[in-house]
Amino acid sequence: MIKIFNLVLICSTSLMLASTTVQAQWTGPKEKPTQQVSLTYGPITSAHRMDANMEAFRNYGLGQFIHWGVYAIPGNEWEGVSARGGAAASEWIRSWGGATAPKNWKNTYDNLYKQFAAKDFDAKKWARQAKEMGAKYLIFTTKHHDGFALWPTKYSEYNITQSPYGKDIVKEVVDAYTAEGIDVYLYFSVLEWNNPDYMGKVPQTAEEKQRFGRFLDYTRNQLVELSDNYPKIKGFWFDGTWDPSWKSAYDFTYQLEKELRDRHPGLVIGSRFRNDENGSRHFDTNGRLLGDYEQGWERKLPQQFEWLDGNDWDAVMTIPPNGWGYMKDWSGLYTKTTDDIIDMLMHAVSMNGNFVLNFGPDGNGKMHVGEDKVSKELGDWMKLNSEAVYGVRHADLPLSKLGYYTQKGDDLYLTVMNRPVNDIVRIAVPKNTKAVPVRASLLTTKQSLQVKHADIGLDLDKNTYYDILLPKKFKSNQAFVIKMKLGAPLSTTDKLMDAKM
Repeated sequence: MIKIFNLVLICSTSLMLASTTVQAQWTGPKEKPTQQVSLTYGPITSAHRMDANMEAFRNYGLGQFIHWGVYAIPGNEWEGVSARGGAAASEWIRSWGGATAPKNWKNTYDNLYKQFAAKDFDAKKWARQAKEMGAKYLIFTTKHHDGFALWPTKYSEYNITQSPYGKDIVKEVVDAYTAEGIDVYLYFSVLEWNNPDYMGKVPQTAEEKQRFGRFLDYTRNQLVELSDNYPKIKGFWFDGTWDPSWKSAYDFTYQLEKELRDRHPGLVIGSRFRNDENGSRHFDTNGRLLGDYEQGWERKLPQQFEWLDGNDWDAVMTIPPNGWGYMKDWSGLYTKTTDDIIDMLMHAVSMNGNFVLNFGPDGNGKMHVGEDKVSKELGDWMKLNSEAVYGVRHADLPLSKLGYYTQKGDDLYLTVMNRPVNDIVRIAVPKNTKAVPVRASLLTTKQSLQVKHADIGLDLDKNTYYDILLPKKFKSNQAFVIKMKLGAPLSTTDKLMDAKM
């Protein structure tokens, strides 16, 4: 009994350490491996691709995520009973357990596809709304953990053709968004709860290996099918790849990634798809990114630019706390305001990332009224301020308490989230810099603003300062953008004696 307990303790400790390591990658600076090891299943693509698809990815700024499927029908509740306490999230409602779970719930859920009529679904309307909001790319759920496919896959009967709607939803979405000039990425869950060939653990017996081998072939067939059916897509966004079974199939996943890239040149794949032979996910054992961009910024944002280590990335974000799929009832939950979203958007793009806002339509294909509201308000803001969002890069300046910097060539933008009470926007720049603010204006009105050099003379301060004066009559009830032109300093910083202590 002691030996068994020790084994369980060791295994549990190992799993906890592995989980802690993965989570730490997005709560602080990444730990660099102390030594490099030989790997067969490391990255397939270069660390910083410079092709057209990756350059487009870097320039998006704002994206839209849509979670839609059978889980939209219950809307995180059933017969008046909320699943909040029994399911991890609305799209996880099939896994509802505990005292509140309905009797025979999984069987009930697995038959909900017979009600999926989507009578109000209009892909063109969705695409127009996304364009009005300012989204440059879409991530769309083709299949979530429940296994229901929104395209007419040849490899499973559990698909859209068996529902009352019957038509190829993925094709309608890809075509509608592409027509609006919005790039499309397809979300694909590897994990399938109701697939008899799927297992979470590493297959051990001959029968288990045969079963899981069938599952791997099935997964490969569906991904090749999606890639071939929808050649307009730009990439895949993977989910459900954390179980030991998938991690043990590292040779298969390595070869599959190569095949997908060969069949679809320029394909963009995030870091969640696979792991190396040591089980390292997102980043291999040597600390190199597995994929084209970091896919771990889910409902979180980096606090320091240095944490990113130069990697491309995006942050996917919900409006309710963890509401990806449709939720009928938002009461009692903090739902992010448009101001919250603008703050997060500018936080992301100021660190060379994209911000992707999630929408969860109902079973009929209509967006939640709360999503419609945020979409309209965000779109109104983007129409005036998108110059500070699209195609910008991180500005190598000291952080500002007032808001977020972005930069495009010699144009510097400050999105002011916190207006100073004295209407003096103070910009800190290193004393030795060769490019400082020489002109400034309000982005929305083009009104010129006075720029003054403020050589404060603080002891041992490595920075000097430029003050931009806001007009007293200027009013704004939302974040606003100051656009600055960078040029050579018009005045020098006085050389002061350091204080003796």
